[in-house]
Amino acid sequence: MSTQQLLGERFSQLHRQDGLLIMPNPWDAGSAKMLAGLGFQALATTSAGLAFSLGRRDAEGAVSRDEALANAHDIVAATALPVSADLENGYGDGPEDCAHTLRLAAAAGLVGGSIEDATGRADAPIYAFELAVERIRASAAAVRSLDFPFTLTARAENYLHGCADLDDTIRRLVAYAEAGADVLYAPGLTQRDEIVAVVQAVAPRPVNVLVGSPSLRLSLDELAELGVKRVSLGSNLARVAYGAFLQAATLLADSGDLRGAHEALPFDRINDLFRG
Repeated sequence: MSTQQLLGERFSQLHRQDGLLIMPNPWDAGSAKMLAGLGFQALATTSAGLAFSLGRRDAEGAVSRDEALANAHDIVAATALPVSADLENGYGDGPEDCAHTLRLAAAAGLVGGSIEDATGRADAPIYAFELAVERIRASAAAVRSLDFPFTLTARAENYLHGCADLDDTIRRLVAYAEAGADVLYAPGLTQRDEIVAVVQAVAPRPVNVLVGSPSLRLSLDELAELGVKRVSLGSNLARVAYGAFLQAATLLADSGDLRGAHEALPFDRINDLFRG
């Protein structure tokens, strides 16, 4: 059995075992190694974290598919953990665009990936229902043709685009599950009753919840009690890192204050994290 087959089996099994799967999001090989060293069982890339590291905005098509998959490949190579990728909208509107992106993701060493129903266009931010379902159906067919397990996550993006329509979100997630998605995900859900409704609607398929936002006041234990199987943090950890950097640099620029710089991780400690 190949390494990728083993990782694919492992990642799939993590969604079936007891307990909550906490899946943090590195944005480069270094952050991936640090997270692996802390004992996490799986990782997921972040489109926003990558965009920020390149000095670009997220969700505007500023990062190409080739750049995203090269970043994902670096993260895969950095650790022995299964890695899933944020594949945005599949880098194209058509179902075959999504399928092609997933085949490329598999070739990059990934064992999971998400496809969202956001178009990237301000005038029509969410794909029409029928097209959105066809995109997931084609994605599922692509990953089922692989010779190893690949966990497909389908994302309903209403809540991130100013449309807090729970009924439509559930309708989409149920259809995505029926189209073959392994995991369902509606980023932006923060209320207990909304999360419970999604979990119950798509059961027994596992549900991912985005955590790290102050607007989500539920603990990890509470989310697990509600039936959530997996949580991820999106760009949160990248923003934590960039926030500390900006705070220290702002103190230095504004008043020559070195207090922020004094909070840095000691050189030997961070250097040792990347040993081997």
